[in-house]
Amino acid sequence: MNQRDAVEAPSAVTAKLGELEASLGRVVRGKADVVRLCLVSLLAKGHLLLEDVPGVGKTTLAHALARSVQCTFQRLQFTSDMLPSDVVGVTIYNAHTQSFEFMKGPIFTQFLLADEINRTTPKTQSALLEAMNERQVTIDGKSQPLPEPFMVIATQNPVEHHGTYPLPESQLDRFLLRLRMGYPDRESERAILRHSGAAAAAAVTPSLDAEDVLQLQAEAERVRVDDALVDYILSIVEKTRAHESLSLGVSPRGTQALFRATQALALFEGRDYAIPDDVKRLAVPAFAHRVVINARVALAQRATELAERILREILTQVEVPL
Repeated sequence: MNQRDAVEAPSAVTAKLGELEASLGRVVRGKADVVRLCLVSLLAKGHLLLEDVPGVGKTTLAHALARSVQCTFQRLQFTSDMLPSDVVGVTIYNAHTQSFEFMKGPIFTQFLLADEINRTTPKTQSALLEAMNERQVTIDGKSQPLPEPFMVIATQNPVEHHGTYPLPESQLDRFLLRLRMGYPDRESERAILRHSGAAAAAAVTPSLDAEDVLQLQAEAERVRVDDALVDYILSIVEKTRAHESLSLGVSPRGTQALFRATQALALFEGRDYAIPDDVKRLAVPAFAHRVVINARVALAQRATELAERILREILTQVEVPL
């Protein structure tokens, strides 16, 4: 793949993205890379899993992202007693009309914040599967389309496991990226103390509407990905499927996720073509939650950190296209 100077995306596109990123940066301080990858997930029509210890800004970031776009928004606080009908809705009998009516659940929105998603049972977690993959919900044999754009932003705490239900592989595979917030640096935390994150999130004004998001998503799909770069992605995927420490490699859905995310990141950085550095930057957040560590290996170290280390090791073993 020939190297060439970056070609600026249309000024209207870059201006919209820059305004959106700046708006989120005022809320979530010191996490510029996390903010950018959140927006990459949105542009790639993907769902986002924010995983980290309590109090580092996961819910604040999700709120701010939803408020930055003039779309409908619902928040679901997942608990152990929640039922699938609490998510997708339920059909009830109306005595006045003497007919059954479908009452839509909170999933019929454009941005859904699934807070502490691993607090609810697998049965309720599975209510999200069809919606996240096909952007529709089937109730009583009838398919109900969801509004566009549609994005699920889920949060979970990976440390405290009391009263939690780990997400199954099929559920994790629906998330385009998994991001970890991490603690802020000293100066960023000073700014957080001076300017309340919750108040800042509430003050966010929409800089895009639904049509703007759909237009940006269409622009991302037109970003060119050279055949050599596609082969690079496939080589990384093949390595995950053959690695001795992994019992489950990346699925074809995961391959597609990295491809779409690569296009979105290129657009975000003002290019109409993707480069190997885009793939390197996204491979870990796109793949780490999709691979499964061998049981004998997982006993020695935390599975999440080990998965990320193995993926970084694989990236050093695959030849980068020129």
